[in-house]
Amino acid sequence: MRAARPKFGAFNQGGVPTIACFNRASTPLGVDFDALIAAMQAFVDRCVMPVWGTPAKLVKSKGYVKGAWAMVFLDNADQPGALAYHDLTPDGLPQSKVFVKTTLDNHDLVSVSASHELVEMLVDPAINIMTTGPDPKVICRYESADLVEQLSFKVDGIPMTDFVYPAYFEVFHKAGSVRFDQMKKVSKPFQILSGGYQIIFKNGKWSQIFASISKKKRFGREDRRGHRSEQRLRAAKNKLKRADPGTIARLEHR
Repeated sequence: MRAARPKFGAFNQGGVPTIACFNRASTPLGVDFDALIAAMQAFVDRCVMPVWGTPAKLVKSKGYVKGAWAMVFLDNADQPGALAYHDLTPDGLPQSKVFVKTTLDNHDLVSVSASHELVEMLVDPAINIMTTGPDPKVICRYESADLVEQLSFKVDGIPMTDFVYPAYFEVFHKAGSVRFDQMKKVSKPFQILSGGYQIIFKNGKWSQIFASISKKKRFGREDRRGHRSEQRLRAAKNKLKRADPGTIARLEHR
């Protein structure tokens, strides 16, 4: 008797998205691009998919691929054409952006930033999932890496971000009763580690909760343009925009 093929709860009842990864940054990544894509694929296959049920196939490309999601590497939000990438692919599919120079200027690793964007895109591709937490009057954004930001572990020798597990968002779990994140650093639901933060909606407005003063100061210095946190605000108003390849090409070739 043939074994049944596994079925996944996400992505159109078992459909596996292809994610086209392409590099438009002139700043060196600090890691070989092919090796980075291979490590992120292993990160998805070994770490993310078994927990979240979110498979994906990452491929290197020269640009957008018809019908594929995207991960684009740019220098920063000031790069010619950067803002024309907007929020979605030209087909209206999920897209992540990694700002290489901005990441390095913040003394972070590109591989950690890229895997951070990747896991959050896989867990919440439409950027619209929210949940209540210990306080039922507070809405928390369903981000899987912000909460444990700045923690990383190696996959095939390349640092990848820590990320939380579904149990993190389930308040009925007692402290220490189950695994709440990949690196086993979180001890209870909705705990924010010292390098992390949580975006919440309370009393009619969005704000951030930080676990440390140093993280709050660091966050305030960061260039957040084009960041997923900005996209969430537009997603809440159904105003996510598709990338404009014509404008991108015109501005990049000036």
